Amino acid sequence: MKALVYHGPNNRAYEEKPKPEIQESTDAVVKITKTTICGTDLHIMKGDVPTVTDGRTLGHEGVGIIDEAGEGVSNFKKGDPVLISCITACGKCPNCKKQMYSHCENGGWILGNTIDGTQAEYVRIPHADTSLYHIPEGADEEALVMLSDILPTGFEVGVLNGKVKPGDVVAIVGAGPIGLAALLTAQFYSPAEIIMVDLDDNRLEVSREFGATQTVNSSDGNAVDSIMGLTGDQGVDVAIEAVGIPATFDICQDIVKAGGHVANVGVHGKSVDLKLEKLWVQNITLTTGLVDTYTIPMLMKTVGSGKLQPDQLITHHFKLDEIMEAYDTFGNASEEKALKVILENE
Repeated sequence: MKALVYHGPNNRAYEEKPKPEIQESTDAVVKITKTTICGTDLHIMKGDVPTVTDGRTLGHEGVGIIDEAGEGVSNFKKGDPVLISCITACGKCPNCKKQMYSHCENGGWILGNTIDGTQAEYVRIPHADTSLYHIPEGADEEALVMLSDILPTGFEVGVLNGKVKPGDVVAIVGAGPIGLAALLTAQFYSPAEIIMVDLDDNRLEVSREFGATQTVNSSDGNAVDSIMGLTGDQGVDVAIEAVGIPATFDICQDIVKAGGHVANVGVHGKSVDLKLEKLWVQNITLTTGLVDTYTIPMLMKTVGSGKLQPDQLITHHFKLDEIMEAYDTFGNASEEKALKVILENE
């Protein structure tokens, strides 16, 4: 089969690899029909994720069809269309029993990290019964690809950890796919205001189309003053950090009001300063986390009902064998006006 293979920082190839086989009775082999590229994959290509070694097939998102199921798989059979969770869960360890699937003792984020991933014609899924989801007949598969990772990430780590509630003023710092996913799902809870912050005017315009009530371009370095002005110098109830750099984390610390929440979603490659000398009297809550994907079933229902339309995030389409070009496009997202790409395996 063909797969997108990592060969060290800034070195990738679309090349032949052996088709994956069942290794454990609880495995399934899935033929990929649609997959995508994540910002985390770009971090990997920069060499930021040392657990990813030379020869690894990248990717942790996608939908497909069961090609083969191990003898221990009871929920799925050959031919079933499935959604692949970016998190692999055994469902039995102490962390899984607390729905902390990202910390599964026998799984977690392993696809495209420590085992071969989904940017290929076929992928092996360990613990298939608890790491795959049936796709309802007639469902929009492209929309469901967004449910592998970014929608549950923005929702669980941003909106739910941030405890967004009706009437809140919410600021989301970073209008990339994760920030936009938080924007879409924050609206489940009817906040009074959602302020989107980014450097890119195109993404801010998209944010308005998706429901943001205010936007702030932070390129002038005055984002904090602008947000405080929009809130009558009160600050925000919830600040969601969706980038993963010190500057955006600082903005969140500076705009959260007393009793508010800072929900960090971004992947930080460098340490940040915690302004505890200011925040210790503010009664704020700071949360971090890796997505657990426990909300996928609920999100699938909201997509099915039309309440949530994550296909809005898709800006580009490629064939799987065009994945090298797709990486170039996604890697130059600002110039290409790219949010999420869909890669289709014919």
